[in-house]
Amino acid sequence: MFKLSHKEQYAPRLGLLGSDSEKILNTVQGTVEKGAKVSQEIAPEQVAAIDAAHIWHPYAEPGLFTYPVASTDGAYLTLEDGRTLIDAMSSWWAAIHGHGHPRLVAAAKTQIDRMSHVMFGGLTHEPAARLTQQLLNLTGGHFNQVFYSDSGSVAVEVAMKMALQYARGTGHPERTKFLTWRSGYHGDTFATMSVCDPNGGMHAFWGDALTQQVFAPAPPVTGASISEQNSFLEEFASLITDEIAAVIIEPVVQGAGGMRFHDPELVQGLRKLCDGTGLPLIADEIATGFGRTGKLFTTLSNGVVPDILCVGKALTGGFTTQAATLATEKIAAGMQPRALMHGPTFMANPLACAVAAESLAMIAEGAWEQQVAMIEQSLERGLGPLRGAPGVVDVRVLGAIGVVEMDRDVPMRETTDAAMAQGVWIRPFGRLIYTMPPYICTEEEVARICSGIAAAVDGAGRSEA
Repeated sequence: MFKLSHKEQYAPRLGLLGSDSEKILNTVQGTVEKGAKVSQEIAPEQVAAIDAAHIWHPYAEPGLFTYPVASTDGAYLTLEDGRTLIDAMSSWWAAIHGHGHPRLVAAAKTQIDRMSHVMFGGLTHEPAARLTQQLLNLTGGHFNQVFYSDSGSVAVEVAMKMALQYARGTGHPERTKFLTWRSGYHGDTFATMSVCDPNGGMHAFWGDALTQQVFAPAPPVTGASISEQNSFLEEFASLITDEIAAVIIEPVVQGAGGMRFHDPELVQGLRKLCDGTGLPLIADEIATGFGRTGKLFTTLSNGVVPDILCVGKALTGGFTTQAATLATEKIAAGMQPRALMHGPTFMANPLACAVAAESLAMIAEGAWEQQVAMIEQSLERGLGPLRGAPGVVDVRVLGAIGVVEMDRDVPMRETTDAAMAQGVWIRPFGRLIYTMPPYICTEEEVARICSGIAAAVDGAGRSEA
């Protein structure tokens, strides 16, 4: 039987007192006990009560305060309390076309009427073939095989399996470790956690439970001199041993490991290094792919063809979960066994593939280039004045990415509320207050986002005082 517990513990966090909280919680429990239909909508306050009592959110203890969302439209979120906020996060960088784009909605509705899901073991379907053709075209014909999965973490996990099977197939079973640089983030599964930053990252908690990989220092940031770049690449090369199966990096922009930017020349240097040693280069472009940095892909657009490419997040325009791992013919032909030893239940889900195909059709039309260029200019104009503000260490902008780095960890609730007061939704982490807005944002909306971030910076400063 469904139970609600810890009433006294969670009701205060919902802003409810005494008999009101008791009434709400008892109503929810009674509804379920009486056998009401599960599909029946529940009241907003009941949503909050159930969430606080029973739902885990990412990187958060149960019961922490959340904001129930009633609907989305374009660049906006509408909360159950009636407030409308610009989604300055693109819902974790994915909703590049905004929410509920008519073309994506139409693609989903059409596909639902045909089939929403069918297993991909022994079967195939037109949406998967269409999406694959588009992916191969957008990536310049450099790749030959595509593996579909449900999330970015799994896409990277699959890439690592590809590299290990390639090492085995090319006569190097001793190659079982991965070489990367610090300040990286590649996902939350156990293999991907092992190539995240081992000390400063979110997964330092797991320690010895993770496979011990090989880490170079964090790459020098954008604007490093040629000598600094060469020195770094030499140090990186010195870490290559007979145990290394592949090099894996986030090219040009490191995401959740610290939102650090580096020069494309470093990626070009790693490509040459991998060519010289025979090691595959894995590029995790889950955050940067499909135009986020102002380039379609930060590797291919800078003359670098990785052996394995991971994409996700924006693949479906944030409509539904979907990710992909692309491999060159060399990798696919060299793997042993040739079969990739992975099989998600919802792999190549037809609904996700149909929506992704429409999202990529929109990307191929090219409107994103001008959109991202405008956002970059607007972010620089709006966030630039924060350089030198109290507590601000750095302000950096690239494409549709704007980052304000503080001198200490920021208080989540205070900074979020300060931005919300300006009509903006952000989600800071660690020392970073940042935005990755939908490409469809107008100049006015980007200006509001910058005002929201400025308010968050001020709120962080006041909370420290």
